[in-house]
Amino acid sequence: MLRRQFLKSQITAGLIGLSPWARLLVNSAHAQAVSQEEYPPCRRITNGPLFHWGAYYDQIHFDPTNRYVVGNEVNFEGRSPMPNDSINVGFIDTEDGDRWTQLGSTQAWNWQQGCMLQFIPGTSFEVAWNNRGEEDFYAMVCDITTGKCRELPKPIYALAPNGTFTVFPDFRRLNDTRPGYGYCGIPDPNADQCIPTNAGIWKMDLNSGAHEMLFSFADVASIPRANGEPFPEDVKHWFNHLIVSPNSERFLFLHRWKQNPQTQSWHTRLCTAKADGSDIRIVSDNLMVSHLVWRDPMHIIAYARNELAGDRFYLFDIETGEAVVYGKDIMTSDGHVSYLPGTNCEWLLNDTYPNKERLQTPFLFELKTEKKIPLGAFYSGKEYAGEWRCDLHPRASRDGRRILIDSVHEIGRQIYMIECPDLS
Repeated sequence: MLRRQFLKSQITAGLIGLSPWARLLVNSAHAQAVSQEEYPPCRRITNGPLFHWGAYYDQIHFDPTNRYVVGNEVNFEGRSPMPNDSINVGFIDTEDGDRWTQLGSTQAWNWQQGCMLQFIPGTSFEVAWNNRGEEDFYAMVCDITTGKCRELPKPIYALAPNGTFTVFPDFRRLNDTRPGYGYCGIPDPNADQCIPTNAGIWKMDLNSGAHEMLFSFADVASIPRANGEPFPEDVKHWFNHLIVSPNSERFLFLHRWKQNPQTQSWHTRLCTAKADGSDIRIVSDNLMVSHLVWRDPMHIIAYARNELAGDRFYLFDIETGEAVVYGKDIMTSDGHVSYLPGTNCEWLLNDTYPNKERLQTPFLFELKTEKKIPLGAFYSGKEYAGEWRCDLHPRASRDGRRILIDSVHEIGRQIYMIECPDLS
């Protein structure tokens, strides 16, 4: 009991100001004090004194051999990025002592999605990430085996599974409307406009760099709500969370808006469009849609609001909008969801936000039986909140046998690798 009280006092005082090794002692002791449950093997694959994270859950962070893992590296935590703050980008060799190799650096980044660092589908060892120029953001493409790099004129966001193109939003507007997802350093020229006509979602060829705007904020805002009502002129709009479909023929995006620019509250509807920007469809328009991923070219799983069961995970048909609830009484809260590779979409990989004990849990969920397999319980102090929180963002290797998470439970933000249990 005295040990728990001591730990609680240390945690309440905040750990960001402590050295990494002091944090290791406190957090490790806390983990032992709150839980003795056994989980699959997990190891830290990055180390201090610098901090590391992989970022988003819907990207490819393993190379095709499942040996190399990409990551971001930074020398501070606990505040928003400033224009002069740079991070390093690199990769970890998980078969050579988790050796870190730096590829470059960038000033185009945020805490939630890093610099969009990820492997390019269809290539052997090419990765891409975003950087910032004097007047615009752009992307770097680098072969991790040769170190040979090239530039693309515009930034990346969602990469097509066929490896030929990317679709991306306006990172300047994202930084203005949703800090933590855009990039600082270049202000939004449309900051005082609610419904710009000269910005929206763009598409870029990953080989030639040719790019075009597919549609604007005004184009999508002109599509009435499900109730038939138009948007008021004083509602500010933006786009977030783009993902290209498995067959590379469509992409999804979240259309968000808020009445008061100063509030953190917003509304969302889920939309899809063809890869050329045509055939925009509204899939869900019940004001709330959060994390999501494609199951197949015709279906999307998303944490959303629906009359069937309120706020839950649903499988949406993109043509009819029909929804089927997933894990109604088990997956009752939002999480970063994906399908575990190699399981024929029968298993989901998901996570939780911190509970009352500040523990976050990655887990597997079998759709047919609704069996849930926790993969760990990772402590996250209250100082990790808001824009610089550290979500687990679980992402699997290409064969589904290993799972990466970002966690702060030992020495600040670091990348961990969990061995996936036998699901046979």
